Amino acid sequence: MPDKLIAIVPAAGVGQRAQQPAPDQTPQPKQYRLLRGEPMLRHAVRALLADARIERVLVAVAAGDDLAGPALAGLSRVAVRPCGGPTRARTVMAALREAAPGPKDWVLVHDAARPGLPAQALARLIDSCLAHGTGGLLALPVADTVKRAVEAERDACLLTGGAGTTDSGYVVHSTVDREALWTAQTPQMFLAHKLLHALEQAQAAHRPVTDEASAMELAGHRPRLVPGSVRNFKVTWPEDFELMEKWL
Repeated sequence: MPDKLIAIVPAAGVGQRAQQPAPDQTPQPKQYRLLRGEPMLRHAVRALLADARIERVLVAVAAGDDLAGPALAGLSRVAVRPCGGPTRARTVMAALREAAPGPKDWVLVHDAARPGLPAQALARLIDSCLAHGTGGLLALPVADTVKRAVEAERDACLLTGGAGTTDSGYVVHSTVDREALWTAQTPQMFLAHKLLHALEQAQAAHRPVTDEASAMELAGHRPRLVPGSVRNFKVTWPEDFELMEKWL
């Protein structure tokens, strides 16, 4: 068993794509939007607490955030840290440094916008990573046909030799072979010191990373893909809130 198994929830962003505020309202960070009467962040953190092997959950928020405390009030094994940075990677790095992990400690990083994480999927990830001694992430094989897009106006220019059109939006450029393609979910679980080193390396090299697995890949690791769940989708667009409420 590891010395410690901790979880980090980066929650310093505002979720602009999910915003649909009234004209006279200030946009609210999506992690604090209510689902079934409770903030989405609370649902996501509680999903992690379902596994007793997780010693504590660190929620990394932006400096001056006064919403996280009330949103998580009463939950045990939870600590809020105002160490959020301008990017997800920097927020996770700061939280890892505060956690001061030992050489055998593992960390799970989970999206605040994935409140539907089933306990069975979480247990699958932890079991798989500990059994194989290597990091991994929840993910799902791509089921839909995938299209690569190109801007309609640019496409028309190429076809007409530069004449251009007033069209907007996108058109299909090509169909992507979906064989062996997976969509990444969270949590993503790695030895904590290895993840911190990978994130620091990516930052020093000015390599953008969109999740923890991509940082580990850049560092030469091959994260395991562990079957996730359709319920564990990321709340991204305004209509996703209604769908997630049905799952919850």
